[in-house]
Amino acid sequence: MEQQQIQSLTTTFEAHSQKTETGIEYWLARDLQHLLGYGKWDNFIGVTSKAKTACEISGHNIADHFADVGKMVELGSGSKREIDDIMLTRYACYLVAQNGDARKQQIAFAQTYFAMQTRKAELIEQRLLESERVAARRKLSTTETELSDVIFEQTGGNQNFALIRSKGDSALFGRNTKAMKAKWQVPDNRPLADFAPTIVLKAKDFATEITIHNARHQQMTQEQQISNEHITNNQAVRETLLGRGIEPENLPPAEDVKKVERRLASTEKKALNKPATLVKGESDD
Repeated sequence: MEQQQIQSLTTTFEAHSQKTETGIEYWLARDLQHLLGYGKWDNFIGVTSKAKTACEISGHNIADHFADVGKMVELGSGSKREIDDIMLTRYACYLVAQNGDARKQQIAFAQTYFAMQTRKAELIEQRLLESERVAARRKLSTTETELSDVIFEQTGGNQNFALIRSKGDSALFGRNTKAMKAKWQVPDNRPLADFAPTIVLKAKDFATEITIHNARHQQMTQEQQISNEHITNNQAVRETLLGRGIEPENLPPAEDVKKVERRLASTEKKALNKPATLVKGESDD
């Protein structure tokens, strides 16, 4: 997500925030519905119901964060009628966003926006980038586990999975895993991927996904076949990166992904700690 888009979304979300007489910030559900890209109210109500359940499970009173209200809207004939709406605290909005599809940019943005104590565009951008990297690392782990399973299912053994992965690294970086660990100063007992930048994680994941696909569809039954396939795919991805001026072996290492995960978890914990309520007028600020 680009800085300009983040700035635009920040401005839009801020423009729809309102305050109670006691100064508690809230959003109306029908506004949030459109901010999050939901076309139908009925679909959005389903997400809101899940958020209410999450609120209750977390030990908070639903009424403190979700308040049913009426809203007058003008009809095409010029007459007006009242429709149902819900006042949502920032915490309620956070829960609603958490129950949405994070693959949608506006929902991924909202998950960060409502979790941040200080909602400045540059801080939101940084947290979005960190969240993207953590998600990419988790996705790579899942994909590599799937490849290991494929090797076992089709060859009867996956003892050489680590070797196959290492060969993939050599093909992608032009140097072996040990050399890259030395270059990035990665501890011997930690995976290289934990210190890889997001683009490298996604490159490794893409090459591994291709290996899985071809191993299955071509019914490869020998580890050497799968190993060669994995090397070829990593070489192809490397060529693509080089063609766009990106040398993966010369990229700087990223921060330990475990530290990033802990920082993100801490931010979320603060968002869940004594959130401001509609009823009691308490604030976590």
